[in-house]
Amino acid sequence: MIRRILVPNRGEIAARIARTCRTMGIETVLAHAEGDVSPQARRLFDELISLGSAEAAQSYLNVGQIIDAARERGADAIHPGYGFLSERASLAQACAEAGLVFIGPSADTIEKMGSKSGSRHLMKTLGVPVVPGYDGDDQQDSTLVAEADRIGFPLLVKASAGGGGKGMKIVRSRDEVANALASARREATKAFGDRTLLLERYIEHPRHVEIQILGDSHGTVLHLFERDCSIQRRHQKIVEESPAPLYGDDLRQQMTKAALAAADGVGYQNAGTVEFIVAPDGAFYFLEMNTRLQVEHPVTEEVLGLDLVRAQIEVADGKPVPWGQDSLIQRGHAIECRIYAEDPDEGFLPQTGRIEYYREPAGPGVRVDSGVGQGTGISVHFDPLLAKLIAIGRDRDEAIARLRGAMEDFAILGTRTNLSYLRRIITHTEFAAGRVSTAFVVDHEEDLRAVPAPEAASVAAVLASEGLGPGSPAKSAGTVRSSVWEMLGDWGR
Repeated sequence: MIRRILVPNRGEIAARIARTCRTMGIETVLAHAEGDVSPQARRLFDELISLGSAEAAQSYLNVGQIIDAARERGADAIHPGYGFLSERASLAQACAEAGLVFIGPSADTIEKMGSKSGSRHLMKTLGVPVVPGYDGDDQQDSTLVAEADRIGFPLLVKASAGGGGKGMKIVRSRDEVANALASARREATKAFGDRTLLLERYIEHPRHVEIQILGDSHGTVLHLFERDCSIQRRHQKIVEESPAPLYGDDLRQQMTKAALAAADGVGYQNAGTVEFIVAPDGAFYFLEMNTRLQVEHPVTEEVLGLDLVRAQIEVADGKPVPWGQDSLIQRGHAIECRIYAEDPDEGFLPQTGRIEYYREPAGPGVRVDSGVGQGTGISVHFDPLLAKLIAIGRDRDEAIARLRGAMEDFAILGTRTNLSYLRRIITHTEFAAGRVSTAFVVDHEEDLRAVPAPEAASVAAVLASEGLGPGSPAKSAGTVRSSVWEMLGDWGR
């Protein structure tokens, strides 16, 4: 029986896991990089252990250090969260060899699905539709150029390993192929240590729709319906929702059937996600399988009324999936926005510094998953995700309305964030109509770039309500007054 879990991760996902463990009576140990411990982590975790260097390669990506930390603190299991080693077969295998429970699928499954080329081959044998393309072993430029001509343009060059948009290039003519191949290889080698590429036909204005799956060691695999993750910037999801808007039952049934075929084909156990792209004509194609918990899992939890982290732990502990397929029904609508420490007006440049003031919104249908608070330092070493804001409504319109209200009441001062940018997305008429695609932010770039004056007013209102306005005595460090009001410029003075 799992009694103590080591979490080699950080930020909101580490906090998310710890909160569920508390409700289950399971002790938690946070394995962290040196200096990367927020006040929230100190409060939520039973114990902390340093993995050493602030560099991820020497800490969060160091399998040996993580296994040693688990042994030292008497952990029964390791929950990798997402990112870092969550989709590395090496950690799952090391856990098995050390007699630790890995809260995720087997090393074999991770290995099979970790290669985009390999997973494409497998999906084709399982009858799951894949985008026309090339995923062969011959990686010579001459072969790839010939295959590009065969597939036709526009074309997508992709790194076979990894994800997150790294090593991914859109090619619109034959003249661009050579440069795209060289650039994609450089990025793939740097990010994943694997220069293998694959080619796919580029689907214009597709939607990105994924199916949540959950399997156990007793032979049961269920789907937990779909999420639409089409709102992306540079191939990174920033807004996700469930159910998918403008999405028919026939398409849902076809895609969930394909997702279950993919999961059954690899004997999937624990939580995972099968991702598809959906063309404007309704045709859908396998994109990849994420063998971990997804950042956007809260929207599935909210429309189904369940705890996916708890289910992960129970399944890893040998218990059966706690629901039947027929008992799972989507109720209402949930939308999630990812809040980053970045400056939308300066090319989304990641921000560093210290959060001087932090206030989360609250109220009916509002959820915030975060790993930060007042006083949290923002490091250059890690992903700038601060929090996830989730709104739940009886329907999509109500969810959007609640999300908009929550954004107006969300105060993060001391660092720039993308909150204003997200607000512009969810209040855009095309988003309100459900007309979304992966090209949304590019198609509406001009609309999303403008910074309306009322945003400055809303920041000022928050400050005034907390006694932090111009001339007011500071409630915390003096930098709150100076940095935030200077950011507002002459208006704020």
